[in-house]
Amino acid sequence: MFGHIKKFFNPDENQPSRSSSKKSKKSGKKKPLTKDKLWEPVKFSREGKNEEDLRLFMLNTFLMTPHGQLDILKSLHQEMEKNDPTFYGHLASWYQQKGEVRDHKEIFTAHLLTSSHDMHREAGCALLEKFPPYQVSRIMDYCKISLKKFPKIARSAVVQYLKKREKDTEWFDSSVIRGRKVMKHLYASLRIKPSERAQKILFENSPPEGSSLYSLKLLAKEEDPAKQAKIVFDYKIPYPVAVGAIKKITPSLMISLINNMSCQELINNMSSLKKRGAFENPDIKAIIEEKLGDAGKDKRVSTMKARVAAKAAGLSQDLTDNLEQVALEKAKEKGTIKKPAAILVDKSGSMDVAIEVGKAVATMCSAIAESDLFVYAFDNMAFPVTAKGKDMAAWEKAFSVIKAGGSTSIGVALEIMRRKKERVEHIIIITDEDENASPLFVETYKKYCEDLFTYPAILIIKVGHAINKTEKELDGKGIEYATYNFKGDYYSLPNLIPLINQPTKLDLLIEIMSTPLPTREVLQVRG
Repeated sequence: MFGHIKKFFNPDENQPSRSSSKKSKKSGKKKPLTKDKLWEPVKFSREGKNEEDLRLFMLNTFLMTPHGQLDILKSLHQEMEKNDPTFYGHLASWYQQKGEVRDHKEIFTAHLLTSSHDMHREAGCALLEKFPPYQVSRIMDYCKISLKKFPKIARSAVVQYLKKREKDTEWFDSSVIRGRKVMKHLYASLRIKPSERAQKILFENSPPEGSSLYSLKLLAKEEDPAKQAKIVFDYKIPYPVAVGAIKKITPSLMISLINNMSCQELINNMSSLKKRGAFENPDIKAIIEEKLGDAGKDKRVSTMKARVAAKAAGLSQDLTDNLEQVALEKAKEKGTIKKPAAILVDKSGSMDVAIEVGKAVATMCSAIAESDLFVYAFDNMAFPVTAKGKDMAAWEKAFSVIKAGGSTSIGVALEIMRRKKERVEHIIIITDEDENASPLFVETYKKYCEDLFTYPAILIIKVGHAINKTEKELDGKGIEYATYNFKGDYYSLPNLIPLINQPTKLDLLIEIMSTPLPTREVLQVRG
């Protein structure tokens, strides 16, 4: 699919196999991986490798979420920016459009801003304009602290960013309400002179009458629920700020707060809204449902957060269905799978993680598949998994009878497909590659290709204590494949969609290289 990747991403050929892992677990000596150990710095060794290897290695990192630990990817981005600058610039622009994880968007922008290439710095300035203040602050801090530099063009981009917002008083006030410390940090760290109004709001705590900031003082003093609701609605005071300032949230006040929320804010606060009885009021519930109907079209809404919010809040079935529909619509925005595909999920001993990932991948792929999609779970036998719907609830039910246990034959599912003449052009395998039973995948793959006159692209999603057994066997037969290492963060899974909806590596690279670098609006500002 994308050319073969051998053992680049945190390789460890000396890792214990699944059988030895079980043994150590019984003896009580095995310790669970800590988060710190999981997120060790990612480094690329150039020995014996080429530009294609580096590109594929970078794509592999999209299946991890650093959770603010941008330093773990620093050396990799420096390596690519230095040795493959043209591709790096287009990849950064492509990820801003197609990617899901904000950490990756931030680190791309930071390295573009500090690049030695003019086209990179200009693109970085353009990308910076699209971030909210807290992310601009994180990008600036990463540049100054980790990269030890923040060039004049980057500072001018922040100046332009702030001055443009100062002219939009509604936006400026909203930013301060949500993140006063972040806004002060941007001005103070770069010694940017604020406008007279910004100075009074941020540094003198003297917001002008009629401003959103001034309204907070009015809200704190007001005791009439109707007047509180009017203040919240008129000045668009965000939910977290208002609930901290008001002792009792009345229905009218709740309606004002919900109307002020963005779709993502609504999704993020579903659990809090439930605790405050919002869903027990038919009128409030109707407003929430109407707003969720628009969430699928909102570019700021995260694909997986809607699904996670539904689970965390323990919502009613109708609200859960609404959030699930949002998640499916967001998945479709990432691309489609136009050709028939198969998902093969390892259910052998200790592969509970593969089953969980399989549910999520099957849900995403079924939502964007425009052709046949076959799903099988396997140990030393294959079990077809069929959902009566495309949402997570349907796939949860379909996988409910699938339990981890038994030996491992990755080839057995493909053998069943060969006999049933289920022809596909994509094969996605979710496994730790510890294949120890016949039929073996590589042998079965050759028979499958010969009998059904197809050469499916192979994508291996590695989970658990994965080894490289299947990869080595594919290498030995000259069969191309791609691997992605899943590190346990489900928010990163939507990043798979743009990587698998292209039939070949060449198609993916063409799409990336055809994504133009962004340009910024040129304003003359001083600060």
